[in-house]
Amino acid sequence: MNYPLNKEFTCSAVIPPELSGERFDKIAAQLFDQYSRSVLKKWIQEGALRVDGQAIRAKDKASGGEKLDLEVPQEKEIPWAAESGIEFSVLYEDDELLVINKPAGLVVHPGAGNWEGTLINGLLAHRPALDQLPRAGLVHRLDKDTSGVMVVAANRLAHGALVAAIQARDVGRQYCALVERVLVSGRDIEAPIGRDPHQPLRQAVREDGKYAFTKVRVASRYRSHTEITAKLLTGRTHQIRVHLASIGHPLVGDRRYGARGRLPNAPTKLLIAQIQQFSRQALHAQRLSFVHPASAKNVRFEAPPPVDYLQLKTALEEDASLHKA
Repeated sequence: MNYPLNKEFTCSAVIPPELSGERFDKIAAQLFDQYSRSVLKKWIQEGALRVDGQAIRAKDKASGGEKLDLEVPQEKEIPWAAESGIEFSVLYEDDELLVINKPAGLVVHPGAGNWEGTLINGLLAHRPALDQLPRAGLVHRLDKDTSGVMVVAANRLAHGALVAAIQARDVGRQYCALVERVLVSGRDIEAPIGRDPHQPLRQAVREDGKYAFTKVRVASRYRSHTEITAKLLTGRTHQIRVHLASIGHPLVGDRRYGARGRLPNAPTKLLIAQIQQFSRQALHAQRLSFVHPASAKNVRFEAPPPVDYLQLKTALEEDASLHKA
């Protein structure tokens, strides 16, 4: 059986200036996005989430620069439960593995304060035997607000083979993303990544970080944005988000890594609305390729971007078309 860690945990974050004026419960949901907003609100009420050491109300508003401290007491040890109704689609499955398309907003695995409603809970309902595998067969992960293709091992031999393939960088992972500002050309970003010393929930390019390599190519250019494809040669936490932000092109909606809701001059009303309401990083895992652990054949799986991504892309295209010289 898969069980969560049974211990008290703490984490902290500094509220960035761009979140000034926002409610603390909304800010907490962005800075601690591994937990649901309802759970965070409960912790605020219980005093487990404090601002500059002081208890707060969920509706209180931030000035910017305050420090959030989350101290959650020990949880009871409980098994990861199967749960029907979790939204994800199965692109392919056989005796060895499953390939799924994860929607944005779905947490991958249970954690403290968030034991239900995750991808793993849904996978256990879809195939109960996954309960016998580490992390229910997961061999890699996507951030909560990143959508796209994932592979899940269905037995121990496949699990070992897929983990080894990822470690050997033999799994092809291609993403599409919409970023702020116009990227002149593609580039290879080879820059080490480690935890941001000033904001523990962020990663940053730093000399003493772990090796990280992302191949970025331009797919489409708009007036003040670019659609790119990114291929991962390594799999560091938030790698694409960190690397694109480090060269001045944060992902649309990714306020954690510097997105500012950038707009071109005289934007269309549709584009203004789309940019303002896009509250997650505009990132989608569109393609996954690897050697099948049983057949030894090269296989590739793809999933189109979700509706919100396509709507934003359409708004960017229409804005660019209306402003052609």
